[in-house]
Amino acid sequence: MSRAFVFPGQGSQTVGMGRDVAGAFACGREVFQEIDEALSQNLSKLMFEGPDEDLLLTENAQPAILAVSLAVMRVLAVEGKIDLSQTAAYVAGHSLGEYSALSAVGCFSVPDAARLLKTRGRAMQEAVPVGEGAMAALMGLEMADVVAVAAEAAGDGVCTAANDNAPGQVVVSGDTAAVNRAIEIAQTRGAKRAILLPVSAPFHCALMAPAADVMARALATVSMTPVTVPLIANVTADVVSETSEIRSLLVEQVTGMVRWRECVLTMKGHGVDHLVEIGAGKVLSGLARRIDKDLSATPVGTPEAIEEFLKNL
Repeated sequence: MSRAFVFPGQGSQTVGMGRDVAGAFACGREVFQEIDEALSQNLSKLMFEGPDEDLLLTENAQPAILAVSLAVMRVLAVEGKIDLSQTAAYVAGHSLGEYSALSAVGCFSVPDAARLLKTRGRAMQEAVPVGEGAMAALMGLEMADVVAVAAEAAGDGVCTAANDNAPGQVVVSGDTAAVNRAIEIAQTRGAKRAILLPVSAPFHCALMAPAADVMARALATVSMTPVTVPLIANVTADVVSETSEIRSLLVEQVTGMVRWRECVLTMKGHGVDHLVEIGAGKVLSGLARRIDKDLSATPVGTPEAIEEFLKNL
């Protein structure tokens, strides 16, 4: 069996996430403490207890999702003696999950990854005034159709494909008026569903250019160690392992499309037949089966799932 370890992105956050891992494993609890200290914020309390509206804020949700993924990875390393350089052929992460993936394979320290995502979340939120940008999921249309819909809807504004998640599940992002037009056009083109997403900013489109500038400066000051396992990058859907290239792709990722469907197919093309989803939720495991029915996927984010995974490894 050839495995890739994958790491979820925004939308996987829920109040209570990670609490059971922190309660069951001292080594997992240490990761939450490290991130609290790095951010000078009691993020773990917010994750475990809420309130939900504060956890949903992009600058909190992004490091929170990272925290759960890295706590689970710490448990796998300590309790299961798992070394990703021996266990994983590739790693990948959906949007912010790319930082989780890179930290898991030694590129970023845990504190640096948390601080980068705090900065990234805040910069993405501040790039566009609330209400002026939006995102929508267009279900049941193929990628080429969505690209055409977005181009027609954009007019003088911005509307582009932002997430190619799976066949028939593409997200568009841009100016609110243009995204609303895209929903209307998609419905006339046979979309099964076309709905606005409950997000506070239009991620992964040209409107995020100010945030990309912030991340270019932030990443330039952070130490990056060569990865122990190659990454499949969001914006190229291709293999990357050079630190300098990873740095530039992380900047490009802020405005670029998350080519998740292609990332998964790239891994499959390189012989991967099993995805291990590390962290909160099961979103990527569900997408894997939609992308290629021959792929198996295992979500590992709870003490029970950790123990089952280690038993079957």
